Amino acid sequence: MLNLARRYLQFLFLVLLAAGQAQAAAAPSVPAGGPKGSLVIIGGALRGENAAVWKRIVELAGGPGARIAVFGSASASPDVAGKNNIEVLNSYGADAFFVPVAVKLKDSDYRIAANDQAIADAVRHADGAYFVGGNQARITEALRKKDGSSTRVLDALWAMYRNGGVIAGTSAGAAIMSETMFYDASSVLSTLKRGVADGMELSPGLGFVGKDVFVDQHLLVRGRFGRMLPAMLAKGYKMGLGIDENTSMIIHGNRDVEVLGYKGALMIDLSGATFTPGDFNVSNARLSYLDNGDRFNLQNGVFTPSPEKLANKLDPAKPYYRGPLFFADILGNTTVVDLMHRLIDSDQTDAIGLTLGSPRDLQPELGFEFRFSRTKESIGYMSAISDMYSVFNIRLDVLPILIRQPLYQYK
Repeated sequence: MLNLARRYLQFLFLVLLAAGQAQAAAAPSVPAGGPKGSLVIIGGALRGENAAVWKRIVELAGGPGARIAVFGSASASPDVAGKNNIEVLNSYGADAFFVPVAVKLKDSDYRIAANDQAIADAVRHADGAYFVGGNQARITEALRKKDGSSTRVLDALWAMYRNGGVIAGTSAGAAIMSETMFYDASSVLSTLKRGVADGMELSPGLGFVGKDVFVDQHLLVRGRFGRMLPAMLAKGYKMGLGIDENTSMIIHGNRDVEVLGYKGALMIDLSGATFTPGDFNVSNARLSYLDNGDRFNLQNGVFTPSPEKLANKLDPAKPYYRGPLFFADILGNTTVVDLMHRLIDSDQTDAIGLTLGSPRDLQPELGFEFRFSRTKESIGYMSAISDMYSVFNIRLDVLPILIRQPLYQYK
């Protein structure tokens, strides 16, 4: 399979080279510094009918006919996953092709493929790349040498990105975007209880998003904002972006983040946060929820709500929700966003969320209280055509709590 793929990619490279020689001769050289392209970071479970996200990938790659290199590296069946995603991309106008660099690809040695010059040249001259979901450790294993240095194909990806190409990835393909990624993490609550360590819960990603931003995926449906906090504190990150399923964060070359898709993204700002040694705790973290169409610039820190929300800024003097806000399972499916929606449009200044484990868990007596507070910097917007909110700058404090064991029935 590798020999066939190599012959095809050699032919492809010659065609691309011949077609682009005139333009290449006149094109200015691209500095080795910051990337000129875009990232499309998808939280997983991207549906084929989510036209907005798929079309944007093709558009950022240059529009109809864009050559997009599809990496099935994360999948247990790379060829099948690659074929399926190529078909979807092509249905939206791309001219996608399979990159045979994957740990699980049958009849192929990924170590040889990742350093094959013809494969690397095809990736380098593509307009974009797309990473399918699965296990992110398979991606980094396939694209890095044992000593941690880059293979030719990884170098080609960076060259394509720096020259204006787009790199997109879903689920595992999103996890690799930051320099640190989750590797072998347990449940969110267990991560809060036990912490994180390099080589265990954490390992190096590919770093396309830069050194200053931590990325996580499947965020809202799995309550993973809770595990982002200890990871960010352990690695010194001040900014974290977590994206939900069937939704994308597009990071443009000017560091403008745009949310596009079914749900939204959670932004965690730890620039003013503090914590003390011992059981996990944090004070003065800031959370913001960006919904479809919202933007945030990583350089200047400016939020811009979508046009349908811009003229509908919430007035704290006219709250919709009244009465105490309490959520028993803050790590539940979309619970954190539900709480933030209510708090920003409430007569309350704070809300409480808890997370508790099973009496059969390790350290069953240990739980955590999440206290969300409105401050003078907290701002909310509501859509003029739906009940969707955008919520910026909610304060979050997390404290460990003890639960009496065993649990007793009330009499």
